[in-house]
Amino acid sequence: RLCQRNAAMECRVLSIQSHVVRGYVGNKSASFPLQVLGFEVDSINSVQFSNHTGYSHWKGQVLTADELHVLYEGIKLNNVHHYDYVLTGYTRDTSFLEMVVDIVQELKRANPNLVYVCDPVLGDHGSMYVPQNLYPVYKNKVVPVADIITPNQFEAELLTGKNISTEKDAVEVMDLLHAMGPDTVVITSSDLPPRLGDRFLVSLGSQLRPDGSRTTQRVRIEVPKVDAVFVGTGDLFAAMLLAWTHHYPNDLKMACEKTFSVMHHVIQRTISYAHELAGPGRRPSPPQLELRMVQSKADIEDPAIVTEATVIS
Repeated sequence: RLCQRNAAMECRVLSIQSHVVRGYVGNKSASFPLQVLGFEVDSINSVQFSNHTGYSHWKGQVLTADELHVLYEGIKLNNVHHYDYVLTGYTRDTSFLEMVVDIVQELKRANPNLVYVCDPVLGDHGSMYVPQNLYPVYKNKVVPVADIITPNQFEAELLTGKNISTEKDAVEVMDLLHAMGPDTVVITSSDLPPRLGDRFLVSLGSQLRPDGSRTTQRVRIEVPKVDAVFVGTGDLFAAMLLAWTHHYPNDLKMACEKTFSVMHHVIQRTISYAHELAGPGRRPSPPQLELRMVQSKADIEDPAIVTEATVIS
C-alpha cells in the first residue's frame, strides 16, 4: 500500500455513511478516530438526521442514489477521486447500495490496491432491520467487491446460508465468506459459549494471504459484555479495524487486539459517564449513552491492550 510505504503519501478514506447533528453514529463515529490515527477522511453523508433513531424524536433527510452520483461526479471532475480505502455501513436503499458498488469498482480500477471495508448491516438476533431486498444486493454485489467485512453472527449466517453452533461452524462460515471475495472477515459478535464465562461475548476473525492462497491467521476474541444499548459502536469498530489492519496488514491478531481494546476503552468511558449522569439506580437515556469519542482520543491513538486474541486452527 503506497500510503503505508511512503511517509509523504497521505492515506485517504472515502467514508459513505450516515450523519447526525448530535451524537456519534456513522461518519461522526468513524471520521474523528480515523483522523486521530492519521487518515484523511472524505465523507459522504447517506442521511443527515438531527440525531440517531434510538431517541424519541428525529428529523432529517436521506440522500438518494442520484444525489450520491452527483457528489461523486463533482469529486471526479476535479480529479481528486484517488482513495486508498472506502468505508461503508448502514444503508436502507437498494439503488443507493448499488451506486456504492459502482463507485467502489471504479475506484478499484483507478487504484487496484484500494481496500473496501464494509459493515454489511442486515440485522441481528434472528431478524432483519433493513428491507429484505437489500439482502441479495449485499450477497451478490457488495460482498464480492469487499476486502474486509464485519458481520455479526446473524449476518454471516444469512450471507452464507450456514448456521453457526460451534467454533468449527464459524470457521467454515468465514471460509465461505472468503470464497465470496473478502480477504479479511471478522464476526463481531456470536452466540458461541465463552470460555471466560457468561459475562463475555465471542468474536472471531480470519485473514487470507494477500494472494488469497490460504488462511494466514484465524483468531478468537472474548469481549466483556456491557448492560446497555450503544449506537454507533459498529461504525467505530469498522473504522478501527480499517486503521489497525492498515498498520498491521499481516497480523490479524494484533489488529483485532488494538481494535477491540479501543472499543473497550470508549465503551467503559461512555458507560461510566452515563451512569454518573443518570444517577444511582436509574437507567441511562440515549443522550447519556452517546459515545465519549473526543474524551477517548488518547485511547484511540494508543490503546492499552485489554482484550487479547487467541490464534485458533
